[in-house]
Amino acid sequence: MYSGFSDGESHDTPTQRNILPASSMLWVRNLRRYIGSGAGLGSEALMELEIKRILFEIFKEKQLKNQESGTIPSFYKKKPEEGSISQRVQRLAKYRFLKKQSDLLLNSDDLDALWSCLRENCVIDDATGAEKMNYEDFCHIASVCTEQIGPKCRQFFSPSNFMKFEKDEAGRIAILPFYLYVLRTVSLTQARIDMSEHDQDSDGFLQSDEMESYIMGLIPNLAQLRDMLEAFRQTYSRIAAQKFFFFCDPHRRGKACIKKILLSNCLQELMELHQESEEEVTETEQAENWFSLTSAQRVCEFYLSSVDMFLALDKDGSGSLSKQELKEYADGTLTEIFIERVFDEHVRRGKSSRGNSREMDFNSFLDFVLALENKDTPEGLTYLFRCLDLQGRGFLTTADIHSLFRDVHQKWIEGGNYELCIEDVRDEIWDMVKPSDPLKITLNDLLGCKQGGTVASMLIDVRGFWAHDNRENLLQEEEEPPEEESQ
Repeated sequence: MYSGFSDGESHDTPTQRNILPASSMLWVRNLRRYIGSGAGLGSEALMELEIKRILFEIFKEKQLKNQESGTIPSFYKKKPEEGSISQRVQRLAKYRFLKKQSDLLLNSDDLDALWSCLRENCVIDDATGAEKMNYEDFCHIASVCTEQIGPKCRQFFSPSNFMKFEKDEAGRIAILPFYLYVLRTVSLTQARIDMSEHDQDSDGFLQSDEMESYIMGLIPNLAQLRDMLEAFRQTYSRIAAQKFFFFCDPHRRGKACIKKILLSNCLQELMELHQESEEEVTETEQAENWFSLTSAQRVCEFYLSSVDMFLALDKDGSGSLSKQELKEYADGTLTEIFIERVFDEHVRRGKSSRGNSREMDFNSFLDFVLALENKDTPEGLTYLFRCLDLQGRGFLTTADIHSLFRDVHQKWIEGGNYELCIEDVRDEIWDMVKPSDPLKITLNDLLGCKQGGTVASMLIDVRGFWAHDNRENLLQEEEEPPEEESQ
């Protein structure tokens, strides 16, 4: 745009430069004054000048308001209304973006071609017999794959990717780890795209029903779950989604971060079911996989037993459990203080709650059962530690241990067992954990000592303390049956 007045001052002399600068010429200064006043402009130019002035005043006014109100960042943006044009545009843009990302992925034929290229252009290590490649081979394979597959495979053949793998004395890497890296990257990216398609509000999180829908759509593509009965798939998806949420939603917000799901052991275990069971997986491995068809019956039994247990505890038929009703869980072996802390930390006050009392719904009950059955996992121990941390300080003191075990001691005596000293048990727990700070036990201490689940059982369940106290006898009983069978 046109500039305003100029001082037009210049100290250049003809001896310094042969050509005078434009700003030093008298006619230039006069022309600038003439234009700056607006007298020599046409109507369009005058209108443009006026618009510029108005916009500048608006900008200064807005800047002044921001200075008065302080710098508050925008942390909330209202989501578009259902059925609005904004929402439709957002969904269309999301669909096109995800489709574009999906087109950039290697398909099964591309992966087979990549593996063939790797094997055809590698060298055999004389010492180990492993198939390896150096950086020159790596670049050559990249060129061959680009010709056969296309440019979408170039992303895997960067120098930084080559440096990620362990090299031998000759600077070579094995082709199998590299191929597995490509395979896992493609698998995780595809999973991210599939989950994003189920993420209705595009916030990077999955609700419980969205996770169920994702698992339901995944079942036909998993080799070991294709034969699952249609009537059982809905139940299987629900309980599997609940397991995901237990491990990926530790704060019980009702939604799980997609990134956390992708990095979880649960998804890795579920993706192992892509392998053909008859050829690649043994029966033992199928039984150990929680999501496998072999374990599906156990999953169903767990779900049905949880439903039956929940209904049996729900004496008044309200559809939720009170503290008094939950105390009957596991034949009443859990301590009263632990039940109180479960409701304080993991049960929200819902609309159906009577008065000021909290009621535990079925999903919260499933989390409760999963935590007790997975005490040795970081997620299960985190659930329980929040209950053990009576003051909410992030650590346990000797006073906390004494308060927690006092209820276990009372149930222990009521069961007709021998008298024991609470201080001795407290000292034993300290010796088991060996905390970094001798005055307090943190969650990291329990996770690091590898006995956190045992310690938690000792403090919340009299049956758990009995199992620890009789651990040597229990080990002997486990070893005796095989000897009797051999005789």
